[in-house]
Order: sequence, then C-alpha cells, then structure tokens
Amino acid sequence: MPTLKLPTSGLPPFLFKSNYFASPTQNPIKLLKLAADAKNLKFGRIIHAHLIITNHTPGDCRVNQINSLINFYAKCDELLVARQMFDRMPKRNVVSWSALMAGYMQNGSSLEVFRLLKKMVVEDDICPNEYVIATIVSSCCGSQMYVEGKQCHGYALKSGLELHQYVKNALIQMYSKCSDVRAAMQILDTVPGYDIFCYNLVLNGLLEHSHLREAIEVLNLMIGEEIEWNNATYVTIFRLCASLKDLELGKQVHAQMLRNDIDYDVYIGSSIIDMYGKCGKVLSGRTFFDRLQSQNVVSWTTIMAAYFQNGFFEEALNLFSKMEIDCIPPNEYTLAVSLNSAAGLSALSHGDQLHARAEKSGLKGNVIVGNALIIMYSKSGDILAAQHVFSNMICCDSITWNAIITGHSHHGLGKEALSMFQDMLATGECPNYVTFIGVLSACAHLSLVHEGFYYFNHLMKQFGIVPGLEHYTCIIGLLSRSGQLDEAENFMRSNPINWDVVAWRTLLTACYVHRNYDKGKQIAEYLLQMDPEDVGSYILLSNMHARVRRWDGVVKIRKLMRERNVKKEPGVSWLEIRNIAHVFTSEDNKHPESSQIYEKVRDLLSRIQPLGYVPDIAGVLHDIDDEQKLDNLSYHSEKLAVAYGLMKTPLGAPIRVIKNLRMCDDCHTAVKLISKVANRVIIVRDANRFHHFEDGCCSCGDYW
Repeated sequence: MPTLKLPTSGLPPFLFKSNYFASPTQNPIKLLKLAADAKNLKFGRIIHAHLIITNHTPGDCRVNQINSLINFYAKCDELLVARQMFDRMPKRNVVSWSALMAGYMQNGSSLEVFRLLKKMVVEDDICPNEYVIATIVSSCCGSQMYVEGKQCHGYALKSGLELHQYVKNALIQMYSKCSDVRAAMQILDTVPGYDIFCYNLVLNGLLEHSHLREAIEVLNLMIGEEIEWNNATYVTIFRLCASLKDLELGKQVHAQMLRNDIDYDVYIGSSIIDMYGKCGKVLSGRTFFDRLQSQNVVSWTTIMAAYFQNGFFEEALNLFSKMEIDCIPPNEYTLAVSLNSAAGLSALSHGDQLHARAEKSGLKGNVIVGNALIIMYSKSGDILAAQHVFSNMICCDSITWNAIITGHSHHGLGKEALSMFQDMLATGECPNYVTFIGVLSACAHLSLVHEGFYYFNHLMKQFGIVPGLEHYTCIIGLLSRSGQLDEAENFMRSNPINWDVVAWRTLLTACYVHRNYDKGKQIAEYLLQMDPEDVGSYILLSNMHARVRRWDGVVKIRKLMRERNVKKEPGVSWLEIRNIAHVFTSEDNKHPESSQIYEKVRDLLSRIQPLGYVPDIAGVLHDIDDEQKLDNLSYHSEKLAVAYGLMKTPLGAPIRVIKNLRMCDDCHTAVKLISKVANRVIIVRDANRFHHFEDGCCSCGDYW
C-alpha cells in the first residue's frame, strides 16, 4: 500500500502522538470527523480517495462511511458533493438524512431541510429522531419560520422527542429568536435544575433581536433561582448591559465576577470593555484593557471600537498603530473600525494607508472592509475613490448599496445616487430604511418633487418600510429647495410627527436662501422656543437681519445669546498636506507662512474680480464701515486654507478643505471662481454638505 502524505494543518496536536496516521483505513470514520471539524477539505478528500481504492467493507459499514463522507462534505460547504453521494446511496438510514439536513441548515437553506424531511418520511418510511427534529427546529429559528417551528414542536410532543435535551435546546433557541419568550420559558421549566446553557440560549436569542425588556425578565428569573453562571452567561449579560447602556447594572455584574473570582478569558474581557464603551466610560474600558494579561485581536478591536463609538477617532487610530507594533495582525473588524475612525476625522491619508494595509493582509475583498472603505472615502471627500472600491467589490450587501447611494447624495451627486438606486433594485437587493434616506436626499438635491413623493408614498410602502423622522425631514428639504416654503410648513404642521430641530432648521435655511425673511423670522422664533441653545438658529436669524441691514436686530440676537450663555463656535478650516494638518482661523496670522498666504489670497481675489466677483459685505454681521467689512471677508478661514493648498499641492491635484461651520456666501462665491482661474478641483466639506467646486460651478447648486 502506498504511503499517504496527509495535510495536518488545522488538526488537533494529539494526532501526532497517536497511531491515527499509522493506517488511515483503520480509522476512516474518526479521521473524516476530524477533517470535518477542522474543515480540512484536502485531508478529507485524501481519506475519501483511499477508501475508494481500498474499501471492501460490508453493506452496513459502508453506509456508515458514506454518512461520514456526507457529514464531512456538508461541513466543508461542499453541499453539491454531499447531495450527490446521498442520492447515489442504495440504502439510507436516519443518520444519512440527518447529516444532509444539518448541512443545508448550516447553509441557511431552511426550505430544503423541510423538503428532505418530507422525502425521508414518504420515500424511505423513516421516522425522524431527536437529532433530525433538533436540526429542523434550528432551521426554523434561523429563518424566522415560526409557524413551521411550532408544527415541529407539536410533532416532538406527540412522539415524545421533546424530552431529549437536543430538542429542548433547539426549541428554546427557536422561540427566543422568534420573540416568544413565554414559550421558551415554559420549555425551560421542564429542564431539570434549570440548565444554565438553556438560559444562555434564551438570553442570546432575545439580544439578537433586541428584545431587551424580555431579556431583563429572564435575567431576574436567573437571579431569583440562584443559578450559577458560567463564562458564556457573563458575556451575554455584559452584552445586555451594553445594549441597555446600563452602567450601574454592568458595574454590579463586574463586581460579582470579582467577588466570585471568575477568570477573565478574552471573550469576557472584551465584553466588559464593550460594555464600558457603550455606556460612555471609555477610560474605564481602557483601564481594564491595559490590565488584561493577554490581549488578542478581539480585545484590541473592542477597545478601538469603544474609542470610535465615543468620538475619539484619533485615539482609535493610535491604538491600531500600537496593535501593529505588538505584531497582532488585524482582522476585518479591526480594519473596519480603523477606517470608520479615519472617516470621522476626514483623514484621507490615514484612510489610504489602511486601504493599503487591507490589500497587504488579503482582506480587501471582504464585504465589511469594502463597506468601510466606501464610507471612509465618501466622508473624506473622495467620492471617485469610493466609486472605484464599489465597482471592484465581488460581493455586496445592503450596507454596500446604502453607503454608495448615501455617499453620492451627500456629495450633491443626485443623478448618480438615483442611478445607483436603480442598479440596486435591478440586482434584487431589497432597499431598507437607510436606503430611502439617501434616495429622498438625492430627490431633494435635484428638486424632483413628484419623484420624491412617489418614493415616499408608494415605493417605501411597497417594500414594507414605515417612514421615520429622517424621511419626513428629507421631504421638508425637497419642498424647501424647490421654493415651496408654504407647502413645506403646511406639511410639517399637518403631519403628527415629533419634529426635531433639524427639520425646522431645514425650513429656516430655505427661508434664508430664498430670501423670505418674514417667514424665516417666524420659524426662527419658534425654533428658539423649542431649543434655546441651538446656535445655528441664532446665526441664521442674525444673518437675515444683517442682509437687510437691520443692525438693531443683529444686536438684539447677540444680546439674547449672551443672556442665554450661547456661544458661537469660531470658524475653523483645515487641510492635510503630506500627513500634516494645517489649521486656519479667520484673519489668522499664527501660521509660519502667514505673510505668503495673505499675499496669495490678495492675488486670487484680484484675479477673480474680472469674472464678476464682488465682495458680499452685506453678509458681514457687524455694523462697521465697508473697508473693515472688506478686510473681514478677505481672510476667512476657508480662503486662507484654499490659498495655502494652491501654494503647496502639485498642479492639477484636488484641494480638500474641511470647515466646522456653514460656508459663508462670500467664500462660496469666491471659491467657485478661484476653481476656474486656478483650474483646480476644490472640495470643501462644511457643517452641511460637501461642495465640489470645479470650473466656476459648485455641486450644491448654490443651495446649502
């Protein structure tokens, strides 16, 4: 007999100290089970080939070997091969059917599991055993087939199979995931000693579907029964605390762990860090992380996510660098958190580096990483790079489509966003709540009132999506942008929606853009009653008074802000050049090259005057003389940043500037014309949207 060279990667170490490899034909079923558990396809195929060449076993033994092969191929996601072997069997037993059903269940093919059950009973006249019933019930909970699951439960009751622990566990899990807590608890009551494993199943099922109130009820039952928790229980309870953002409960559970001297494994440690992060106590999570004896990619990713969720984007990126120094390779979730942190900072250079890291680690093709790349490039101002990532993705999900549609919409590219939406529908991917926010925003940008209302009133209903506040706010934007201010106000007052400040400020902005100052004043006064600390409303109202030179109105607004201790954030603009961020404030002279920057601004303003540029001194919010107003306008922070970008970036390279506040009218006009005379693409992200300036035009259509 020839000597076999068996691949050993992924197999248990004890094999190499035993006689398992001495003669593979002596232990084929055991070896196939090991190959299946390790998902080592090459190893199992060699055993299979050896059996074909050497096997002369009797019929019953042969059936057992084929069952093992079916189980092996099914677990290795080779369902077609498993099914072919099953269909060719001259004689099958209940194990044959069970192995194939388990394969389809793991693959998410619940309907095929039920078809097999029917064939098993009708064609082979075989009654299902506890393993078959457990598999079928598990298929129901995976696909939310609640009615079919209850039918299986009825069969288990009639046949007495409900008494088996496998069946009980599957039923508990099914009812928990289908939100029938009462049924799950009734089955739990039949478990001797209230098995903690069953309680864990119930809690995980409830958490998976965000049934937090019911999960608390189950937790109270566990506490009342004084059941001893295991590590999996602690992980689940910390997840519950994180979902509830219940810091006090989380601290109590953590204290109980300390009292009971429970050892921290990586999963418990990560769940504690996640709990502190979700409860807004990221420093407590970091303290715990630093005390962990061993740290792996899971714990690193969890602490990075905690920083990201709390808005500490730079710290999250610094942790990624430290993890790399510790020689811990990132997984897809680590890269996604890092890319989202880069997006939060609009740090394109960091994002590019992470993109290269994803390619180097072979994770570029992962859907989670691809989605994060699209979001990062979109939020960092490079929508073309986002489109390139999208075009090269092999697999897409709803998040992918939402990211690219919303990205185009946020960049003012409404036609492209709607075209992407049509492509999404053509692929058969169902749009969801988030999709229609991007779609309606695109309609608003293009002033497509009829189309927007069609999507809102008909298409969303067709897909079973109930409109939320964000969708209603998009409709306000749609009507407002098209100049239908009365219709927008009537829409708000006639719909019993709990409108927020964002929606009313959308209408207020429209009043400012369309110069309807009387209506704007009414809206602003209502807004300030609704939220006396909304800085944006004060500024817009003050701008309206300044536009018509009502300086007494400007003074009144500023006095009101002082009385209410409402402070306007100073305007800041920044851009990144060669990985260094350059920050500018209005009339800034702190930059080491201030004199050259000011000279560049003066040169640019003189070059755009022949194109019709006239400084918009009416927008200056101070009652000062015109010469002072002109100086005030000339050196706004975004003008300084754009000038510096033109000085320091290569010819033809796009300039990307970020501003913390709304771009003023004068700067918007000036940068439009600068893009023409400098022959540059200039991208400015302000507090409202992205502005793509090119050849004297802006993507926002002068509405923002």
